[in-house]
Amino acid sequence: MEKAKVSVTQLFAMMFIFNLGTAVIVGYGIGAKKDAWLAILFGMGGGIVLFFIYYLLFRYYPNVPLTGYVRKVFGKYVGWIIGLLYVLSFVYMAARNVRDFGTLLVSSTLKKTPLLAINLLFVLVICYVLYLGIEVLGRTAEVFIVILLLLGITGNFLVLVSGDVDFHRLQPFLEHGWKLPLTVAFKDVLFFPFGEMIAFTMLLPYLNRPKLVKGVWLSVIVSSGLLLSWTASLNIAALGVNVVERSVFPTLLAIGKVNLLNFIERLDAIVVFTMLLTVFFKVSIFLYGAVMGIVDLFKLNNHQQILLPIGAIVIFLSMTMASSFPEHLEEGYHVLRHYFVGIHLLIPLLMLLVVMIRNGFKKKGRSKSTIT
Repeated sequence: MEKAKVSVTQLFAMMFIFNLGTAVIVGYGIGAKKDAWLAILFGMGGGIVLFFIYYLLFRYYPNVPLTGYVRKVFGKYVGWIIGLLYVLSFVYMAARNVRDFGTLLVSSTLKKTPLLAINLLFVLVICYVLYLGIEVLGRTAEVFIVILLLLGITGNFLVLVSGDVDFHRLQPFLEHGWKLPLTVAFKDVLFFPFGEMIAFTMLLPYLNRPKLVKGVWLSVIVSSGLLLSWTASLNIAALGVNVVERSVFPTLLAIGKVNLLNFIERLDAIVVFTMLLTVFFKVSIFLYGAVMGIVDLFKLNNHQQILLPIGAIVIFLSMTMASSFPEHLEEGYHVLRHYFVGIHLLIPLLMLLVVMIRNGFKKKGRSKSTIT
């Protein structure tokens, strides 16, 4: 493992920015239509349940990353294969987020710039930061979370005073009943982004105060969940549910409508810069998790020697995973529904059950030996 220590503040900053990711820009939870905000809150509740699964596993193995304790639970060979599965999922998710960011930039500001050029430069910068170490990424997050919050406050204020917002567009409440928001919450919202936070199980061994993980993780889930719910509500109130459903980046569209006194307008840069920050840290965490997983599984000396090769794979995948952006979104929708249910919920839950049963038998054995 890398010889580094991450503070609680740095962990909170990285987790918070990670959780916003692309969810703050896309039509997050819009499958629930006007009740998208409610579906996000339900998903946030499910995210808290997922957290306790990850947290209990961390309590059993506080000094080992996910790829390490999966081998302790399932055995050397089966555990190695499952660990590799997690590494591949981290690489895949890094590539998806790179594609999302590149597409936003090409469609909004750099329309004549090749997508490959944007993705290449973006990943190279991330590789450089990760080459310097996880502590550098943590300190960077401490600075940029302040900038991100200032951008968010500014953007929200301008949209609210633009005159385009009508919260009556959120009515009627539960137009399609409870079933729709609950279905969207536990099929889509739960695993993106709350389930994706499993990537942080690769970073937790670096914490300088591991006892505070519980409070930090829970506070991130609640704060980011409430913020995402508010953003979904504001987008619907500003654009209407039909426009949000059809739009790829509704937040960009909502802030693009702002025109105050024919002077304050063309504020797309706020959304682009917000996504630059959030996706930068999200890709960094996924890429770091993948690299450290490879180091752990293949017993390498350090992570620096494989950063560029894995970064090259991420760039290649981001360009070839889909021929168009709608196809890219559709593919991600199916992946979230099927593949991630296994790696975010079923495998961790099975690991926890196995560990709890083993520890139960160990305690019984100890008590019997004490009696005899």
